[in-house]
Amino acid sequence: MKKYDRRILNSLLDSYERSLLFTGKNKVEVRISFPFSAKSLPEYFDESSTAYEDIHACAAELEQRGFVEPVWKKGKAGHIIEKVLLVEAAVGDIYAYLGRTPKAQLLQQNLNLLTDLQNQYGTANASITPITPITAAFIEAMEQRIHDGKSVKEYVDLSDLPGTRRLIEAIAAVETNEDECYIREFSIRHFSDSKALENMLGAVTKVMRDFNPRFEGWAPFDVLAEYSIYHTPNYVYFKGQGRLCFGQEIIDLKAFAHGIGVSGQDLRRMKLAETENVKTVLTIENLTTFFRWQEDGCMIIYLGGYLNSVRRAFLKELYRQLPGASYLHFGDIDVGGFEIYEDLRRKTGIPFKPYYMDLETLRKYEAYTRPLTQNDRRRLGNLRKKNADAPYLNVLDYMLEKGIKLEQEGVG
Repeated sequence: MKKYDRRILNSLLDSYERSLLFTGKNKVEVRISFPFSAKSLPEYFDESSTAYEDIHACAAELEQRGFVEPVWKKGKAGHIIEKVLLVEAAVGDIYAYLGRTPKAQLLQQNLNLLTDLQNQYGTANASITPITPITAAFIEAMEQRIHDGKSVKEYVDLSDLPGTRRLIEAIAAVETNEDECYIREFSIRHFSDSKALENMLGAVTKVMRDFNPRFEGWAPFDVLAEYSIYHTPNYVYFKGQGRLCFGQEIIDLKAFAHGIGVSGQDLRRMKLAETENVKTVLTIENLTTFFRWQEDGCMIIYLGGYLNSVRRAFLKELYRQLPGASYLHFGDIDVGGFEIYEDLRRKTGIPFKPYYMDLETLRKYEAYTRPLTQNDRRRLGNLRKKNADAPYLNVLDYMLEKGIKLEQEGVG
């Protein structure tokens, strides 16, 4: 019997906490109910079991305690229950009966926690903790949502205060990271648990994307890489024309048909042994295309999505050494591809031009396209507004008109 009382009462409290009764904003009388239906209580309608009698006994006990009022179908008491109504005056007793913390208490506990964290991360008291803009904005937004009676479950669980504190501390730790490291090293350093950050990765990076517009559309590992926290070694791959110099060692890229990888740490000391033979620098978005692409007189570089600080510094140095070269970027003909292209130009200041990302290419390989999603359409619209003078607007318009997008692996 007990399983039915908890099920019914918890559902009633959930409905109560979502209602205007809870906030006191109801202008008309509201009654919270739990319907007895095949969806909410299928056992009640199973004629092959004894659940019918058990549920009736449970409802009678809850009525006797003053928690609910049963409503009988067609007014026939003792026959079929249509629903039970919550007795609002008994809400406090119901919380105690279930051993459940009242939502009002949870909200106050969360506000107390957020106030504590706001003092730590949201003020100008940089002598204690460096100011962390995303963390501060997130805390402020959570406080405002609670004050406005809005839900915060998109980000946190009100009943898990330690989890909320851990999430906010993780975001702040990422924002203030200054040393290159791997995720598990970072996690050990801050949480004494090598997998802690990976377990929070989705929640941490969701907050960072939602509260910093420049991270919109970024993959979780790309967000962390912006703060020098890497999932795998931070390699940049090269092939084609050019000779790379590492101190006294010189590597000719032509010796490697499929290219070589250079770690982020080694990039800092890398120079070009010669510059006159490199006429074009071509960055490529996807690794498969990088491996198969060949182009004479061209240094081909695989960067792997959005730039992090190391790759950004490397490209700026490359441009300093090769100011006369042509700079091209080849990516997917989709919203993410053009966003990465714009990010590349903005972060480096290099006049990259899109390569094989034009209308002719899209039409030529239209047989290999995929349909746009609603999110694609929204982002394409935003991209078009932000880059009204971009050379690829006709491509965006065609994509929207036809409802298509093309991955660069489909370009032969």
